[in-house]
Amino acid sequence: MQGTAQTPSQPATAYTPTDRTVPTRSPGRASYDRESVHAILDEGYVCHLGFVRDGAPVVLPTLYGRVGERLYVHGSTGSRPLRAAGQADPGLPVCLTVTHVDALVLARSAFHHSINYRSVVVHGVARDVTDPEEKRQALDALVDHVIPGRAADSRPANRKELAATAVIRLDLGEVSAKVRAGGVNDEPEDLDLPHWAGLVPLRKGYGTPVADPGLAPGIGLPDYLAVR
Repeated sequence: MQGTAQTPSQPATAYTPTDRTVPTRSPGRASYDRESVHAILDEGYVCHLGFVRDGAPVVLPTLYGRVGERLYVHGSTGSRPLRAAGQADPGLPVCLTVTHVDALVLARSAFHHSINYRSVVVHGVARDVTDPEEKRQALDALVDHVIPGRAADSRPANRKELAATAVIRLDLGEVSAKVRAGGVNDEPEDLDLPHWAGLVPLRKGYGTPVADPGLAPGIGLPDYLAVR
């Protein structure tokens, strides 16, 4: 980032580290690479949205979607965090996290058991989306984030449904990724212990889709749901 002028149409290739995005433990695992952050976010389904309510921390699991340098989260208009994002000025301070667990790391010693993971942490201020067109685009992004191509293959929200749905926006500015990869980190004196050690990979993929019993005749399985 140093010495390179950036333009709005060509964002920096990395996010700028801040006091909140530099980990105090294993800082060498941290990354601020924009492409890596986007890849981790795009592969996830559920984020955890943290905020303070009545002086106490609250963390909620929810769906999300990314459009460029913005994340969108939706919910009922009666949802407390979404309502607070619209009422607060300038918005609701939040921390949003996404994590993938790629493998279980089994060591010879209990102390060195771990997991291989990829995670993203986003700090910022969530704001209520009030523009109708941005709201529609955000809801399409949320649907396509779960199943790419699904938004165009389903009925969009009608006026009543839009009125009952709140969407908040969180800009990607104060962001970091953290990754643990590789094998077991046992102590040298433990290498001869009679205990199995290694990685147990975890896989993510589609199972065989089960059609709704009331599906209209002649509707086949969409290509985007092919088992993989």
